[in-house]
Amino acid sequence: MPASQPSQLLDFRGKAAVVTGAGKGIGAAIALRFAQAGAKLVVSYRSSEAGAGAVRNQVRSFGGEAVIVRGNVTQEDDVNLLVEETLRAYGQIDVWINNAGSYPASGILEMRPQEWHSVIADNLTAVHLCTRAAARQMQGQGTGGAIVNIASIEAENPAPGHSHYNAAKAGVLMYTRTAAQELGKYNIRVNAVSPGLIWREGLEKAWPEGVEAYLQAVPMGRLGQPEDVADCCLFLASPAARWITGANLVVDGGVLTCRAY
Repeated sequence: MPASQPSQLLDFRGKAAVVTGAGKGIGAAIALRFAQAGAKLVVSYRSSEAGAGAVRNQVRSFGGEAVIVRGNVTQEDDVNLLVEETLRAYGQIDVWINNAGSYPASGILEMRPQEWHSVIADNLTAVHLCTRAAARQMQGQGTGGAIVNIASIEAENPAPGHSHYNAAKAGVLMYTRTAAQELGKYNIRVNAVSPGLIWREGLEKAWPEGVEAYLQAVPMGRLGQPEDVADCCLFLASPAARWITGANLVVDGGVLTCRAY
């Protein structure tokens, strides 16, 4: 298969991309990056309606196409609706980014069963339901596609108070590899991105000790920005990554290189 010219590698014109959890933060940045690359965009959200609307309006302001779809991607009916709305708008699905998730803290000894089930559903079950739905559509189209799952460095370097989240994100990594193994024959690539600590509004006030510890440890001397994650998703979904599947791209400024002792 001949390689595209460099100027074409990140060109998503004519492609339809779905981004879950795209009403704020990392998801919003991913959605905007794909729209800037020419993709027709579906902004999926559960509660951030104003944010999703702002992303849509921003995309439209520079001449892009975007629709917003509300739903809970831990529920199969809502995932199916998301697929249906995407097909109604664009007639195809080429890229699917599984970004939606939750990040509460609870110690193992204090954690209630519902807290565990909720975090596993938000961060792992949703990935399965969305990947299955997207892959079925991509298979039916006969054109293949790219799926990118947002994991976390906590899948490899667990944080206290996050046993449910750590376990879910570790599950995402193995699920990504398994999906890549099963879906490759349909030309569907499945990869993961594992962010480190990513800046968001109010983070320094909400978790000053965590921010300070990260800044002292990170070799590159700063927190991540949502766009740092978005650009990695753009790469993994693009023809530049055409022979990459089942991979996990760590985006943490080098924190996982730090000595443990």
